[in-house]
Amino acid sequence: MIRPTTAHIDLDALKANYRSIVDFVGRERPAQTPGVIAVVKANAYGHGAGQVARALEDAGAGLLACADIEEGAVLRAAGVRAQILIFGALSVSDLDGIFDLDLTPTISTPGAAAAVQAAAARYKRRIRYHLKIDTGMNRLGFRSDNVKRTLPGLLASQNLELEGLYTHFATADVPDHPLFEQQRVRFARALDDVAALGGTPRYRHACNSAALLRDSRVWYDLVRPGLLLYGIVPPPLASTVPLEPVMTLKSRVVAVKGMRTGEITGYGGRFTAEHPTTIAIVPAGYADGLDLRLAGRGAVLIRGRRAPIVGSVCMDMLMVDVTGMEVSPGDEVVIIGSQGDDRIDAREMAAAIGTIPWEVVCRVGSRIERVYER
Repeated sequence: MIRPTTAHIDLDALKANYRSIVDFVGRERPAQTPGVIAVVKANAYGHGAGQVARALEDAGAGLLACADIEEGAVLRAAGVRAQILIFGALSVSDLDGIFDLDLTPTISTPGAAAAVQAAAARYKRRIRYHLKIDTGMNRLGFRSDNVKRTLPGLLASQNLELEGLYTHFATADVPDHPLFEQQRVRFARALDDVAALGGTPRYRHACNSAALLRDSRVWYDLVRPGLLLYGIVPPPLASTVPLEPVMTLKSRVVAVKGMRTGEITGYGGRFTAEHPTTIAIVPAGYADGLDLRLAGRGAVLIRGRRAPIVGSVCMDMLMVDVTGMEVSPGDEVVIIGSQGDDRIDAREMAAAIGTIPWEVVCRVGSRIERVYER
């Protein structure tokens, strides 16, 4: 049995988005077209890692990326055969999965370098890795201004082969922030420093979705779209790439009831009916990943019209104001997606509650069934 609240994943839209990105970078830079790393971390941004990754393989993706070895294991268990790059730190991980599952690690700390080299020597294997450079985000990565001191030992490792060199922009989606250009310059210097040390990576990459749209100078050899694959443009940026939203989050009305003037609905009594009001009850709540702040700010679509979310978002349900509408139990409710001539997308929902669309889709809960459609 499937609960009334479901996430419908359009795999044809996903494949079309991937091909649109490939076509876009090919048109913009035909002489040196970068390859595409399809990012499927965080359960493919809430869309379901296994099904999404296999669909991307079908669309031509030969290199996928996820957050950690455990996510890589999920992809392999789903039958994914493409190369899988692990973004995350490995210093405290069980490294056997790298070898058992044929994963490509990122080395971003001295501790990870020592651990991966020791594991590779134990397995008597030589493995490819990607080296992460910290150019100013101050998260993971070898400091860009210190690579001449920290990298010689790693580059000389007998069991490790440098395949890729990359960084990550902290402010790619903040158009006026000066750090983006500073990071670009620092990465260029780091590339020269690594080359001077004898490092010859096959791939250089730096672009997430926002950086891909913002500046073709940093496309290098590979780009790393995540949010764009799922049909969402990182705010506040715009895009000429033709994209289709991949996820539609739906539910159904389970009850309709009237409220008298002065009555409240929901925890805390935050909504009081100022006149006779009709509300519909929808079986989706914060246990499904919906944010509490949607109450009083967000809306859903019922019969092609917007119905404001009122009262409070409860654990398993929410209430919407359908006064003046003909609504019955069983009516379809669209929380994210299109109905009739209207649409509520993840960008709009994120803006309404003061967050980012990445969080909106990643938080779609595990108890919501993903229904894959073509």
